[in-house]
Amino acid sequence: MPAAREALLDAAYTALARRAWSAVRMVDVAAAAGVSRQTLYNEFGSKDGLARALVRREADGYLAGVDRALAGHVDPRDRLTATAEWTTASARENALVRAMLTGCWGARLPAPGLAAAASGSTMPAQRRADGPLPSPTDLVALVRDRAVAVLAGPGVPGAETADLARSCELVVRLALSCVAAPPDGNGVADLVRGALHRPSVVP
Repeated sequence: MPAAREALLDAAYTALARRAWSAVRMVDVAAAAGVSRQTLYNEFGSKDGLARALVRREADGYLAGVDRALAGHVDPRDRLTATAEWTTASARENALVRAMLTGCWGARLPAPGLAAAASGSTMPAQRRADGPLPSPTDLVALVRDRAVAVLAGPGVPGAETADLARSCELVVRLALSCVAAPPDGNGVADLVRGALHRPSVVP
């Protein structure tokens, strides 16, 4: 991603942390990023294009964190626990991730439609942002499938893979319940480990 585009997205994210999206002005985003307003419009086309790009970036960042959580451990239960903890931490710290995971877009946030938007952009990154944005159901499936790909390994029978997929989806949905109603202390990890305590749940 070109440096100017990344700087503009950083500036938009910072502005959103300070005020409602409806009060964020394109000219202020451009000034904060140190680029011209024309550069901003060249990159994103419109304020809605900027919103879509910001949501897409935060979704990609969340999924990259899922990949890191899955890769950071050897034991399957630890991998899934880390994924659940990353999900809840991301939702707690990032209002856009929380909105994407729950489908609850507050009045302060941009709320770009999930369907693809008409795009006349010549920028590959913006054409991608103008494509469909993930719904909560999409994100559950993406995280589940990433976990299954890491945990199943080659040669695992289809029936076992199906059971594993159900367990992985259970963990993701359990994490989402903790986003909506946060447990006390180390509750996320305890809930996930409790759900996965049976040897048959994960390989």
